[in-house]
Amino acid sequence: MIAEILSIGDELLTGQKIDTNAQFICSELAGVDIGVQRIIVCADSEEAIVEQFTDSLKRSELVLVTGGLGPTRDDRTRKSAQQLLKRGLVFDREIYGRTLERYTRRGQAPPAFLRDNAMIIRGSVVVQNDLGLAPGMIIPCGERFQGHHLVLMPGVPEEMEAMMRHTVIPFFSGKSGCCIVHSHIKTTGIGETALAEIIGQIESRLPEGTSLAYLPHAAGVSLRVSSIGTDRVSVESDNREIVEAIAKEAREYVYAITDISLEELIGRLLLSAGLRISTAESCTGGLIASRLTDVPGSSRYFKQGFVVYSNASKEKTLGVRAETLETHGAVSEAAAAEMAEGCLVRSGTDIAVSSTGIAGPDGGTGKKPVGMVCLGLALRDKDGNIDIRTSAFYAHGDRLRNKLRFSEAALRMVWKELTNSLMQD
Repeated sequence: MIAEILSIGDELLTGQKIDTNAQFICSELAGVDIGVQRIIVCADSEEAIVEQFTDSLKRSELVLVTGGLGPTRDDRTRKSAQQLLKRGLVFDREIYGRTLERYTRRGQAPPAFLRDNAMIIRGSVVVQNDLGLAPGMIIPCGERFQGHHLVLMPGVPEEMEAMMRHTVIPFFSGKSGCCIVHSHIKTTGIGETALAEIIGQIESRLPEGTSLAYLPHAAGVSLRVSSIGTDRVSVESDNREIVEAIAKEAREYVYAITDISLEELIGRLLLSAGLRISTAESCTGGLIASRLTDVPGSSRYFKQGFVVYSNASKEKTLGVRAETLETHGAVSEAAAAEMAEGCLVRSGTDIAVSSTGIAGPDGGTGKKPVGMVCLGLALRDKDGNIDIRTSAFYAHGDRLRNKLRFSEAALRMVWKELTNSLMQD
């Protein structure tokens, strides 16, 4: 079964809002072996919507639509579906009763549109909306569209997600007739071109039905290996073979073969080793600490973060020597080393990571260009001795992109150290 996702709304085309619904829908469909062929954004125009409905239903067995189901005049999805299918509306007493009860329970007068809200396109399977007003609809589209289905859902993410989980996915589960397996390979510290060179031979011998997608992002590159076929055992075997081959060939850069962030993996490694971490940041402004604490449960291993932007704060807060700053500069491996050591001592943790650099757009020199960051890593061994590691990294981008890449480089340094330590143990 091939699906298309259609997001409706002028706000998506003007940049006022970002379409996050499609990503969720794709993920849910993959769980029941339904592949997505296209993701389309359409304006709030009946003519445009009808035209797109027609094209999509001719191509795809399943067309899922979000947006345009509300009570306002710019919500034209239901009317467009009526126009295309030439079907009338029927009053659904259950929907009306449920929505009326909400207002009664709150002691509020029901709005005038409530009865119109309960009008359903004839022949639809109702998708109850437990979190909002507008109901969804699963519509078999008849012989004209080879029995293909049109699914209408609100654009509000929480409402759409509940409908997908509780009604839409159970309705279409088992109807695909094939098996789809998606696997994720997460890398760090390598660009798309360099990664393609390393795994080129593997990519040239992909089994039939298996494809490889490069998913570059600001902090690095992820890979997705997708396999499709009718025999689940063969599909899973083909997929696993390619994933394992890539992980082996690019092992220096692969940190996970599951859909996990680098900071989440670091958290697991810290917990496994019973270690605690702290951060000392200048150019990243707390971004490393923010990423580490984005992970639920991070309070079990993250203790403290210092943001020391000025030279004076580096000296006063972390004990960086004035001589070091004068001789080597704030952006130096020497300064990063003392920042990491001061952070480790003051926080009492097992690991401390530091960053000091030039995010831009100004402040660079010939020897220390914009995009340069110096990183420090301080480690306390079982006897209480402190070991210091440093490195320099160069990024190319605007200020925000550089900060993100600096934080990625710092986390990569932590990951490498934790991985090596656990392997030695």
